[in-house]
Amino acid sequence: MTSRTTLGKILRVLAIVFMALTAAFTLLGGVGTSCLAFAPDNPSWADMGSLLAPYQWLYILFVIVTVILGVMGIRAVILLIKSHPNAYRCSLVALTGGAVVGIIHMLVSRSLRGKSMPVDAVVYTTVLTLLLFLILRLPGLWQQIRFGQPDSTGTSGTAAGAALIVSGALALTIQYWMAGTHTFNGINVADVWHIQLALIGSLAVLAGIAVLGRVVARRTEPLAEASIA
Repeated sequence: MTSRTTLGKILRVLAIVFMALTAAFTLLGGVGTSCLAFAPDNPSWADMGSLLAPYQWLYILFVIVTVILGVMGIRAVILLIKSHPNAYRCSLVALTGGAVVGIIHMLVSRSLRGKSMPVDAVVYTTVLTLLLFLILRLPGLWQQIRFGQPDSTGTSGTAAGAALIVSGALALTIQYWMAGTHTFNGINVADVWHIQLALIGSLAVLAGIAVLGRVVARRTEPLAEASIA
């Protein structure tokens, strides 16, 4: 069994980070839609709630399926980090499902209210990650990445740390760059769960930094021992 090449290590980390970002974005998108799906008559939504109220059942379904796909994406990230044999297949299932459901959600929203942001952003991210994973399946790249091969190169720690930091940063900032599509009657509804997102995001970033710090420490141990000897 040959080890991964340098390019393979880089691409593996990149794939895991993109998968983590997509999973987190999908989960946040599903949770965010719940406000409108379960309370379409809320005055905060202005006229949009009345347009979507007859299709409340459909938006509730979007929430449930999207959250499930987000959880599937997180599971896929864990399997990728662990180099599980089914990691790539699980990733494709989560990404393909996310793309299909996201596109349907986007088309429905455009037909009912004339626009579909922020669903568009989630769909574009999902499709981009799906294309990345399909490209990585090309024989020349696939042999270098070896998703199902046990990790003996130390890239799992780097990938896990980077994935945690990226996901945490998304949770910490999403209320700011989603404000343009989530502000109704002067209220930024993307900031409703400010404390929860701030706590989750901060913990994820700190955990990612700790994981990367541990990776660096392990890599410098042999050098330190050699200098002492």
